[in-house]
Amino acid sequence: MNAEFEKLMNPGHLEIVNLHQCFGGVMGFYRHDSTETRCSMRFSVFVPPLALKQQVPVVYYLAGLTCTEETFMIKAGAQRIAAELGIMLVSPDTSPRGVPLPGDTDSWDFGVGAGFYLDATEEPWSRHYRMYSYVARELPKLIEGNFPVDASRMGIFGHSMGGHGALTIALKHPELFQSVSAFAPISAPMRAQWGEKAFSRYLGKDRETWKAYDATELVTRIKDPRSRPPILIDQGLSDPFLDQQLHPQLFEEACRKTNYPLTLRRHTGYDHGYYFISTFMEDHLRHHARTLTRLP
Repeated sequence: MNAEFEKLMNPGHLEIVNLHQCFGGVMGFYRHDSTETRCSMRFSVFVPPLALKQQVPVVYYLAGLTCTEETFMIKAGAQRIAAELGIMLVSPDTSPRGVPLPGDTDSWDFGVGAGFYLDATEEPWSRHYRMYSYVARELPKLIEGNFPVDASRMGIFGHSMGGHGALTIALKHPELFQSVSAFAPISAPMRAQWGEKAFSRYLGKDRETWKAYDATELVTRIKDPRSRPPILIDQGLSDPFLDQQLHPQLFEEACRKTNYPLTLRRHTGYDHGYYFISTFMEDHLRHHARTLTRLP
C-alpha cells in the first residue's frame, strides 16, 4: 500500500480491523464505539483511487438478514466498477452485537443479524437496536469526519432486509440521499412474516407505528414524488421469498398511484442470493453515478 493511502486509511478515531489494496483503491474494515447502539459497531469502506486527489461521492449498502459488514464487500463484486466511477462504498453491520439480550439468537430472522434498520421502542431492544439512527445519522457523520467524502453526494442501496432499509431511509431523508436502489427488497414488511415478527417485537403491537418503516406506506405520503430521485429495483423471479416476504408488486402499485418514479425489473431464473446481486451490481452503481457524479 502506498504511503498516501496508508495515511488516508488510518483515521485516528477508528480501530482498524484490516486493510487490503483493491482495484487501485483500498478496502478497509473498521470498529468503533457507537453512541446510537451503545456498543461496538463494525463497518467496511472501499475508498477508490480518485479519493487521493479529491472528495468523492459515497453510496451506503445495507445488507440482509444474517449478513455482516463483510458480506457485500466480499460477494457483490462492486469494487471494480466503484473504482472506475470514483465512488466510495460503505457497508455497516446489520445489527448490534456483543450485547446479549433474551432471545436475540433464538432465530435467524430476529435479533442478532436482523436489526431491520429501525429504532426499537420496546424493551429490551430499545437500549441497543437503533440501526435506523445509526445508518441515517451517526454513520454518515463518522464517514464524513474520517474519509475524503463529499457529504452532499450520498446514495443508498441494499438487499432484502437491507433493501427495505435503503428504501425507507431514502424516502424519509431526501435531504441526505440523492440516489436510491434495491435488490429484492422487503417492500411491504407489514404484510410479510419477517416484518411482522420483527416489528411486533421491536416496535410493539400498534401497527400504526409500523408504517414509519414500511416503504409501501411511506411512498403514499409523498406530496411531490417527481422531485424525488428515481428508484431502481431488481427482482429475481426464482426468488423463494418473492411471494410470501417481498411483495414488490405492492410497492410498484403504490408508486404508480402516487406517480413516484420507479423502475422495477423482473428477471427470469434469478434467485435471492449474491450471484443475482453481482450480475446487476454494475447497473446499480451506474444508476447512482448518474446522479452523484453527473454522468450521462
